[in-house]
Amino acid sequence: MRGLTINDARTGQVSEQDALARRFEEYRPHLRAVAYRMLGSISESEDAVQEAWLKLSRSDVTAVENLGGWLTTVVGRVCLDMLRSRTTRREDPLQDRDGYVRLPDPVVTGLAAIDPEHEVLVADSVGIALLVVLETLAPAERLAFVLHDLFAVPFDEIAPVLGRTAASTRQLASRARRRVQGAAPAPDADLVRTREVVEAFLSASRGGNLDALVDLLDPDVVARSDGGALRPSAVRRGAGDVASNAVMFARFAAAAHPVFVNGFPGVLAMAEGKPMSLMAFTVKDGKIAALDILTDPERLARIDLGSVLGD
Repeated sequence: MRGLTINDARTGQVSEQDALARRFEEYRPHLRAVAYRMLGSISESEDAVQEAWLKLSRSDVTAVENLGGWLTTVVGRVCLDMLRSRTTRREDPLQDRDGYVRLPDPVVTGLAAIDPEHEVLVADSVGIALLVVLETLAPAERLAFVLHDLFAVPFDEIAPVLGRTAASTRQLASRARRRVQGAAPAPDADLVRTREVVEAFLSASRGGNLDALVDLLDPDVVARSDGGALRPSAVRRGAGDVASNAVMFARFAAAAHPVFVNGFPGVLAMAEGKPMSLMAFTVKDGKIAALDILTDPERLARIDLGSVLGD
């Protein structure tokens, strides 16, 4: 067999790179899902996945038996660095004092079947309420919990990313798990029943029926609103306090369009053809346990109204 010519060698290199790129694309939806849970930001998740591709394209992975696992830990390391750098770039992602709140980026879809890309992104009940709690974890805790509890990565593979022992990494995940279980209610899986609760909430809001609103809310409900830099933000706790905002809810409810927010029933309110608010509901045992409202004009403007509203 003759040796490779220069052109043959170049063709071989290109073919190997193309093959690697094709393999990477197979893992991209999974990697975006990992990054989204780590960062709570769609744009930053895309950046993290792209950085993982750059690292892959510059690495010799011929001896890597589990490329998906290797890429998962690479994305985890990239996200860890991004989380650690946030405090030097901006305020904490979620801060419920001094009237400032920043909710994670929502994944908004219409009532038709969710496209495969978004389905992977929000699978496994990654509602807004869970992402809010993940935002409160320390970066190392978040990595240990997300990779192990949400993606079943063994602790001995997570430990080198954190520069810790497997036992220490296990402790981090355990601490994070307790915080998540205590603060993030597991939503009801029955989406039909959840939609009924949401519709009842909207009806009570439109009618200004305070008693009905209180009855629909969990006694310990938490309502968070994120208005961005131009609109006020707030956190309210308890059924009575949350229901007292019936006037505000009535304004949103009057222009409500049913949507899915991170795979769960939610509401997009429109005014003059533009989104005015996005409401994400966490329903637990038939009661609204968390209500997250995005009114930030800049972030609302990123919603693809055509695909969401079916225009």
